[in-house]
Amino acid sequence: MKNIAKHIYTALIFLFLYAPIATLMVLSFNASKTRAKWGGFTFNWYSRLFQNEEILEALANTLLIAVISAFVATVIGTIACVAMTGMKKRSRTILMGITNIPMLNAEIVTGISLMLLFISMGLRFGLGTILLSHITFNIPYVILSVMPRMKQLNPSTYEAALDLGASHVTAFFKVVFPDLLPGILSGFLMAFTMSLDDFIITHFTKGAGVDTLSTKIYTEVKKGIKPEMYALSTLIFVTVLILLLLVNMAPTKNKTPNYGG
Repeated sequence: MKNIAKHIYTALIFLFLYAPIATLMVLSFNASKTRAKWGGFTFNWYSRLFQNEEILEALANTLLIAVISAFVATVIGTIACVAMTGMKKRSRTILMGITNIPMLNAEIVTGISLMLLFISMGLRFGLGTILLSHITFNIPYVILSVMPRMKQLNPSTYEAALDLGASHVTAFFKVVFPDLLPGILSGFLMAFTMSLDDFIITHFTKGAGVDTLSTKIYTEVKKGIKPEMYALSTLIFVTVLILLLLVNMAPTKNKTPNYGG
């Protein structure tokens, strides 16, 4: 009886989470514009989606901003982690606390603050201001991902590389960087995801005529939900699902270290 209750509970959770998405996916193939009746199966909304230049431009802006901001934030965040590692414990603790504040702060506060900053600096709102905003709020997430790996490093290996004649740069990329790579990749993916998902900060820092996918969808929904939005949402969900499946199904090779003999 207890196992049956667990299965029912799990099924209800999955139903609650995925029933709306399943409904959206079904409606994306509905030939009728109304959601009240089924008008037949069609790919028309997908065809119209790829003919919508405004949506495609917003998608291109979103991907461009996400990739560049994630890369820059990853570089800055990794350098910050290396710098903080060389600090005294008290100073490092204080700086980490300051770094964590943007993640705990409300996004609307961050968005308005950045908007006022750009206005005071006389910057023209557009892709540049969106990019600067995304880099800013992505850096703490990179630090959060890289710092635990940084703490696990053995400083003796870096010092040994220096003793053997390697320069500081060579020792970093040959010894430290490979150990940090999993954390760096994790930070990059986190930053990329946060940039793709952001709406509030982008809304406050974008210029007129410039849209990302989130702001474009918001604008279109205010005019009335179009079936093309169902198709777009379905494609995004399926793409994320495929990526997750590929990552989880990728074969992992367990290598046994060879110590000779």
